[in-house]
Amino acid sequence: MKRKGFFWMGLVAVLLVAGAAMFSGARHAAPPEPPVHSLPALPDTVRSSEDSLPVTLYGVDLSGYRVEQMYVGRNQTLADLLLPAGISMQKVVEISSLPDSLINERRIKMGNRYSLFFRPDSVVDFFVYEKDALTYVLVDLRGGSIAARQGMKPVIRQWKTAAGTIESSLWLAMKEQETNPLLAVELSEIFAWSIDFFGIQPGDQYKVIYEESYVDSVSVGIDRVLGAWFSHNGADFWGIPFMQDGVRSFYDEEGNSLRKAFLKAPLRYSRISSGFSNSRFHPVLKIRRPHHGVDYAAPAGTPVQTVGDGVVTKIGYQANGGGNYVSIKHNSVYSTTYMHLKGFASGLRQGQYVKQGDVIGYVGSSGLATGPHLDFRFYKNGSAVNPLRVEAPPVEPVGDSLRVFFDVKRTLVMQALRWV
Repeated sequence: MKRKGFFWMGLVAVLLVAGAAMFSGARHAAPPEPPVHSLPALPDTVRSSEDSLPVTLYGVDLSGYRVEQMYVGRNQTLADLLLPAGISMQKVVEISSLPDSLINERRIKMGNRYSLFFRPDSVVDFFVYEKDALTYVLVDLRGGSIAARQGMKPVIRQWKTAAGTIESSLWLAMKEQETNPLLAVELSEIFAWSIDFFGIQPGDQYKVIYEESYVDSVSVGIDRVLGAWFSHNGADFWGIPFMQDGVRSFYDEEGNSLRKAFLKAPLRYSRISSGFSNSRFHPVLKIRRPHHGVDYAAPAGTPVQTVGDGVVTKIGYQANGGGNYVSIKHNSVYSTTYMHLKGFASGLRQGQYVKQGDVIGYVGSSGLATGPHLDFRFYKNGSAVNPLRVEAPPVEPVGDSLRVFFDVKRTLVMQALRWV
C-alpha cells in the first residue's frame, strides 16, 4: 500500500509537470485537460474541533441552536412539516408562496430531508428543505417577513481505482468489489464500439482509474474516467482519454479513436436469445426458416438505440411478423432494422436524421413474438450480415500535430493502470 501511495503522489506530480510542458510548448495544440481538484469548500457544512471557530450547517452558525433533521413522509405538505414545530399558518402560506425556483410545494418529495433550527425557547428561526442530494433551500423565519436562498452542498471529488475479474457480469463484478456499479455503464460506453458487452466471458478482467463525486460522504455519481483497460477473450483493450479539437474522447494505445461507425449492440444490459442463422426453428410458426438477425431479450419498454448515424427510411408495422419496426440507412453501404418494437420514440418520422445512440423505439413483442425482445438486423450492400461479425472502421485518430502529446498521456495512463 505504501508503494502505491508513493507512486500516486509521483504520478500526480508528473502529470502536472507534463501538462505544463505541453501547454507551453504547443502553440497550436489543444490545451491539456485541467488538473483534477475538488470544488471550493463552501461554508454550508463545516465542522471544527476548535472552540474558537464556529460550527455551521447550511451556512448557519449553530451556536445556540438545536437542530432536528427529519424526512418527508407520504403525502405530507409544508403545513404537515411546519405546523407541529410551532410555525404559524401565516408563515407556512408565505413559504408556499415563494417562487417555484426556490420551493415548489407540489414537488416536495417523500424521503427528502428537512431541518428545523430551534432556539432555546423552542422558536424555529430556520427551515431547510433538501431538494435533492446537492441542492437545498434555506428559509429565514426571523423578523416580520421571511427570506429564502438556495444553496449547494460542498462536493468532494476523489480519484479512485477499481479492478476485478468477471464471473457473470461486469455489473455484479463491481458490486462484489464494492465499487459503484454505475462505473459499469461508463465502461460500457467507452468500449461500446470494441467490446460486445452481451458476450462478456467469465475470466474477463478490467482496470479503471476514475473520478467520483461525494456529498455528505454519499456518492452522487461518476464524474469521468481517467483511464481504462479491459481484457476480453484474451485481447487487451485500452481506453486513453485525450483532448482533440476541443473534444475529450477515448483512444486506444495506437491513437485510434474508440468511437467507431457503429455500436456493438443497440441495447444495454440484456442477453442474446437467438443468433444469426440460415435455418432457425421459429417459436411461433413451428417451422424452420432463415433468421438473418440477432434477437436481444430485454424487458418491455427497454430503450432501443440506433447503432450509427443515419436517416430513417422506414417506420411502421410489418404484417409479415416483424411488428413495429424502424429501418435506418447509415451510408451507401450499411443499413439496419429494428423489429418487434412496443412503440417508437416520440416524434420519430421517415426521413429524419438520427445520431448514433439516439433512442428510436422501445422493446416489445409486436408481430410474431413469444415475448419482449428486439430483432436486430444488419445489411451490407442490401444483403443481411451477422451483426456480431461486423467490423466497423474507427473515426479520426489522433492528429500528427498532437501525436507527441498523446504519446506522453498514453505512457502515463498505461503505466498507472498497470499499478492498479
